[in-house]
Amino acid sequence: VAGPGISGYADDPAGAGASLKPCLDRAMKIVPAEQQRKTPTYLGATAGMRLLREENSTKAEQVLAEVSKAIGEYPVDFRGARILTGSEEGSFGWITVNYLLETLVKFSFAEKWEHPQDAKVLGALDLGGASTQITFQPGVPVEDRNTSVFFRLYGTNYSLYSHSYLCYGQSQALKMLLAALHQASSSTQISHPCYPMGYQENITVAELYNSPCVRAPSSASPGLVLTVTGTGDPAACGAAIQRLFNFSCGAQRPCGFNGVYQPPVRGQFFAFAGFYYTFNFLNLTHQQSLSEVNTTVLSFCRRNWTEVRAFFPQDLKYLHTYCSVAIYILTLLLDGYKFNEHTWSNIHFSRQAANTDIGWTLGFMLNFTNMIPAEALQHVKGHQPGLWAGAVSFLVLAIV
Repeated sequence: VAGPGISGYADDPAGAGASLKPCLDRAMKIVPAEQQRKTPTYLGATAGMRLLREENSTKAEQVLAEVSKAIGEYPVDFRGARILTGSEEGSFGWITVNYLLETLVKFSFAEKWEHPQDAKVLGALDLGGASTQITFQPGVPVEDRNTSVFFRLYGTNYSLYSHSYLCYGQSQALKMLLAALHQASSSTQISHPCYPMGYQENITVAELYNSPCVRAPSSASPGLVLTVTGTGDPAACGAAIQRLFNFSCGAQRPCGFNGVYQPPVRGQFFAFAGFYYTFNFLNLTHQQSLSEVNTTVLSFCRRNWTEVRAFFPQDLKYLHTYCSVAIYILTLLLDGYKFNEHTWSNIHFSRQAANTDIGWTLGFMLNFTNMIPAEALQHVKGHQPGLWAGAVSFLVLAIV
């Protein structure tokens, strides 16, 4: 779907419905006409809509009503539009990764659906615009039921740890960073250590504080124009990003950040969405060591704006943000989720698995259409073994 997510239409709910129409028109060309009315259709919304609901629940309801109305005009079996919880978003990403990599079930040479005995399920790391999710199968019982998820898939039980941090997606984190720099500067001139030296932009106070993730100071006038100037200082950038988190765990139990319980990370992980796009831009998706990743990020962050722009003319829209997002990702993974130089090699930065894009959407559809049954699948064959034997004997006789 072109344009922003549906939460971007808070002040134009009808526009949210209209934005889906090109996608629905395309779907109608793909799904055979006689099957359209039997095709279950869902709309799931994630962190952008969770934030909008927090900010203005009436606007969130209006957006959902308009997208429901737009889908309802098509000849499909529409099952409703809903906002997923953070835990669901993380869990469905986990299902997508493991379904595509066949760690949940595999069709064997013996023509049976079997649970792969030697397969270790993978963890999922997702970085969106408004939230970030971590989901994995820990080696210990999950102590906090708010972060505990249970699935029974293909006859196997999975007890998972899953948590979603709202406001810690990359666009909201960058907003929190800029707001913190603004409040520390106490003037209209803001020095931004994560932006390249020589980069400059103007932003109004209203644009900066247009999200529940950032609180505007009472003294700030909404129409005031702020000038943001890059200083290209990776050490100061890292320190400023560190201040967005609270890494102290308080109680004796292990935690991620902001006091949220998290058992130690375990197993292999797929890091997708924003994790992949930023690291792919920096050519860091080939299992490079942590020291090599650090060197590459620091080297990129020290380049000035003229040099960066000349080198990457095709990426101008987000080019000034890549340094801050890269340092943010490293801080989130190492200090937040508690990966270290030994477990770093367990993270696979990837956009796809089995030639299919990874995200929460496939897991969402598999779950809501009951395409992953709770119990193990039965032996799959078109006829009874006796019939097969008879048919084969007939063919052999006919050929003779």
